[in-house]
Amino acid sequence: MKIDILTLFPSMFDGFMNESIIKRAIDFKKVEINIYNIRDYSKDPHKKVDDYGFGGGKGMVLKIEPIYDALESIKTKDSKIILMTPQGIKYNQEKAYELSKEKHLIIICGHYEGFDERIRSLVDMEISIGDFVLTGGEIPAMAISDSIIRLIDGVIEEQSHINDSFNNNLLDYPVYTHPVDFKGMKVPDVLISGHHANIDSWRKEEQIKRTKERRPDLLEKR
Repeated sequence: MKIDILTLFPSMFDGFMNESIIKRAIDFKKVEINIYNIRDYSKDPHKKVDDYGFGGGKGMVLKIEPIYDALESIKTKDSKIILMTPQGIKYNQEKAYELSKEKHLIIICGHYEGFDERIRSLVDMEISIGDFVLTGGEIPAMAISDSIIRLIDGVIEEQSHINDSFNNNLLDYPVYTHPVDFKGMKVPDVLISGHHANIDSWRKEEQIKRTKERRPDLLEKR
């Protein structure tokens, strides 16, 4: 998979690409990530990419020309173009699985007070990571990239994400490690029983119980 990200702040992605599972996925060529500075596609002598919006209003608006030129230079027939915006569809695990099957994703990080409305005509999908507003689309772009990359074959063990929260509309089951007894807080007996059928049954019961308590809306979808 290839992920191209259009941003005004490329250095924000340095840590994201050089640590942990993402770095390993890049090193083992499971994913290619390219960061493009939107200013590089500005025809303005000062590399300006924003302007005041028609009709007045506070703040600056991201212009369409540099976005259009950037997309024209990097998109292919396999590209799916995503715009990060609070007005997009709410992102979830199902969408992460769907996007992990794509060959090429292009993610546009918005900024300022918004973007020229005509940019919407250039994209295939608008995504929001929740009902709140951030200063820009960089952190959401990292979040969805991380969620997608970990689902690519060979990045992590398949079993590690099959039981993730939100798969089958259930939250994940509780997990424990040593010591068995820490200040009176004990690991459930079933987990140290060695009886795998009972363990599997307990885990499924705990998933349903936890989901009912914390996210009953998910059970309504089952």
